[in-house]
Amino acid sequence: MIRALRTIDWTSLLIIMPLLLAGLFTMKSFGGENASDYFFWRQIIWLALGLGVCIIFSQIDWRFFYSSGFLIVFYAVGLLVLVSLFLANETSWFQFSFFAIQPSEFMKLIVVLLLAKYFSRRHIEITQFRHVLISGLYAAIPAFLVLMQPDFGSAIIFFIIWLGMVISSGIPFRYLALVLGVAVIMFVVVWMLVLAPYQKDRILTFVNPYLDPQGAGYHILQTQIAVGSGQMFGQGVGYGIQSRLKFLPEHETDFIFAAFAEEWGFAGALLLIAFFIILIWRLLGPARASSDNFIRLFSIGLSLIVISHFIVHVGMNVGLLPITGLPLSFVSYGGSHLLMLFLALGIWMNMRQSRRTQVSGDEIDVS
Repeated sequence: MIRALRTIDWTSLLIIMPLLLAGLFTMKSFGGENASDYFFWRQIIWLALGLGVCIIFSQIDWRFFYSSGFLIVFYAVGLLVLVSLFLANETSWFQFSFFAIQPSEFMKLIVVLLLAKYFSRRHIEITQFRHVLISGLYAAIPAFLVLMQPDFGSAIIFFIIWLGMVISSGIPFRYLALVLGVAVIMFVVVWMLVLAPYQKDRILTFVNPYLDPQGAGYHILQTQIAVGSGQMFGQGVGYGIQSRLKFLPEHETDFIFAAFAEEWGFAGALLLIAFFIILIWRLLGPARASSDNFIRLFSIGLSLIVISHFIVHVGMNVGLLPITGLPLSFVSYGGSHLLMLFLALGIWMNMRQSRRTQVSGDEIDVS
């Protein structure tokens, strides 16, 4: 028990706590007591489960993911789940009696682990372009399956994870231009053949939401109104008009930053952003200090998940990016993303503790 507690990085949990509380306070203030209790208490349950998962995975030696072939098995199973999900109901969720699971969230973590393993074993020959193509396929296949659900936001996250990790692995910059060119071509193909009409409308009305203020531009306008009405110090907890009167859709998930900014104002939003910056800096710690490429790349990959969700979520909440429907890590309501983050955090904690033990000379790195 003492060893388990010693593995936990309490500083990171302390940094995450204000983010969790920000989400819980915002959910508690939504529209009436009954509605607020629903999101609030269910999020408490997911949080308890997430902390339990974090503790469990912090005890699993990270070398298991590096040295075993189970990652390929996990990846294959994840692809089968995504395929079956698409064939079953063409949505991004498996709906059960009391809860729903979004497999794409856990697939993001599997892709991070798989890419970290792939690049760490090939860091000497990473200048060969075939490794860029192979690693790209690892991310492109689940991204395509997620896009077909359709879930454009999560598909973008897979691309950001891959791009960030392949750059961190030491790819020659001459390949980067080629990769970006292929990405542009793929976007044109996706636009013409894959994106649903409502997704195209979201992107088009992003440029000028007043073209369809009651339709595709509605979400953008309402988020801007919510953020702007918060002014410097906010309307006060429980007094956010846009959220309470349901003008702001999905205010507990996709637009929780706008709901939070309306109640806490610019000062509260700035403080929330500051905690995210501190958390990301903390997550990148092993990437800066560790000589092990797997630890370094996994830390970068986990940071990319948090960074990409933060940038896309906040960007669409303030009108800087098109609406894609992504949660804000540790703040938005929902179990799948929260469980995935705590699971990844548990693995990261074990890596961090292992690195500290190696530095002290008590253990030798065998990877």
